[in-house]
Amino acid sequence: MEIKPTRSELMKLKKKIKLAKSGHNLLKKKRDGLIIEFFEVLKQAKTVRKELTDAYKKAHYNLDVASAAEGVFPLKTAAMTVTPYPPIELSSKNIMGVVVPKIRTEKAADKAAVYSYLRGSIAIDEAISAYKQVLQKAVTAAEVETAMLKLLQEIEKTKRRVNALEFSLIPKMQKEASFVTLRLEEMERENIFRLKRIKNRIKTT
Repeated sequence: MEIKPTRSELMKLKKKIKLAKSGHNLLKKKRDGLIIEFFEVLKQAKTVRKELTDAYKKAHYNLDVASAAEGVFPLKTAAMTVTPYPPIELSSKNIMGVVVPKIRTEKAADKAAVYSYLRGSIAIDEAISAYKQVLQKAVTAAEVETAMLKLLQEIEKTKRRVNALEFSLIPKMQKEASFVTLRLEEMERENIFRLKRIKNRIKTT
């Protein structure tokens, strides 16, 4: 697109440059804020991942204890009474304009507690409870890691917009504004020179 070397065009370009710089500053602040939030969530993810690993180790140990104390058949019977897919409640929260999921498991009634109560098996109770903790930690880990991924995607998207403004759009408009300014100055000099020639001609006549 050809740039018209007019004062109105120069004013338009200056307004666009000012607006682009303002947008650039806002996007940089957003990017920096997102990076801070990302590292906070990353810290949570590391903690939750460790808690999940520890919970799994404990559950595995409790299962071994229950198996040794009660035998395989009572464990299988108890496992059949546990709800295999407990209800999950999905909602969302907003982190600096990024919508991330909130995942919660709802407590579902199962017959495992009744079974172990009737059997009087503390070992089976503890194994079931430990694996429920594993499920809770796994859900929390999924929530945190999904939030981390979404934040990372938004950071990359914001970075691209910042770079596009900083290294492409703003320099291009500044170059265009410089061209118009130089062309206007050149036209002004030409007008002054033309006026001088006209004055000189008038004087000599």
